[in-house]
Amino acid sequence: MISTPTRAIRSACPPFPGATPAEPGTPADFVVVGVPYGSPYRMSGVHSDAANAPAKFRERAATRFAEHGNRYDFALGGTMLGDTGCTLIDVGDLDGDPRDIDGNGRAATAFLAGIVSRGGVPLVLGGDDSVPILLARAFEAASPRVNVLQIDAHIDFADVVGGIDDGYSSPVRRIREMPWIGQIVQVGARGTGSATPQDLADVVAAGNLLFPAASVHQNGIETVLEAMDTTLPWLITLDVDGLDPTIAPGTSCPLPGGLSYLQAETLLSTFGDRHRLAAIDVVEHFPGLDIRDTTSLTLARLLATLIGRSARQKGSR
Repeated sequence: MISTPTRAIRSACPPFPGATPAEPGTPADFVVVGVPYGSPYRMSGVHSDAANAPAKFRERAATRFAEHGNRYDFALGGTMLGDTGCTLIDVGDLDGDPRDIDGNGRAATAFLAGIVSRGGVPLVLGGDDSVPILLARAFEAASPRVNVLQIDAHIDFADVVGGIDDGYSSPVRRIREMPWIGQIVQVGARGTGSATPQDLADVVAAGNLLFPAASVHQNGIETVLEAMDTTLPWLITLDVDGLDPTIAPGTSCPLPGGLSYLQAETLLSTFGDRHRLAAIDVVEHFPGLDIRDTTSLTLARLLATLIGRSARQKGSR
């Protein structure tokens, strides 16, 4: 039997705007947790700047939105949680050891699975784009299965890169192999990245629904929403480079032509009205590359909108 290493939790100070600081294991409807450590390709004792994102993101978001959990939100028609009765907590960040990548991953998946088993929705602050694999593994014992919505400039369907099969070029391929995953919808692909023509052919053969950024700009975000299954809850993985760099410059691979703020907000707010949220991760945020905290503020607004809409749907059920 393979043991699951434990990892300490660093408290969130300040917490995500509108969330109550809480101890790990506290039951809640929505649980914010930072997972800085995934499976990078190159290690020199530390992770990339993306590992600094959970703490830096909260700090920067709090400078603008710290008190906004109780303010009227025009995107929601009320406060973030309104009168839904839902609870939102922030349990802090999982600590990690850059010398023990596998141990970090097992600890993260076990921690996230605990949130799921208590009926909570994990709101995961990454970390690089290998973190979605760790989050998806947390749903192995969940019922029902879950669908996956990926917002990303890349299709992330490489099999093995540099001898590593669970790095940040492979999350969607690894997730597709998980038998508890249903539909996969991929939005925002454009330009070039790690994908080969064969990777794209494999995406199509796997039955994933692909909506490149150009098709979203031409046909509207509603085409994505109409294609999404309504029978299963959804795990959303949001890579910052899926957004246009004018609204999210703080990422390592900025590419022109990404989703605009209005498109991303419409996608997440309408999703919250129509679909059940199982979890969301936000990855590839490089705070050292941000400009005037634009990326942190954009992500804070998108997450607040999704939480608020999902809380209203959950409360109505």
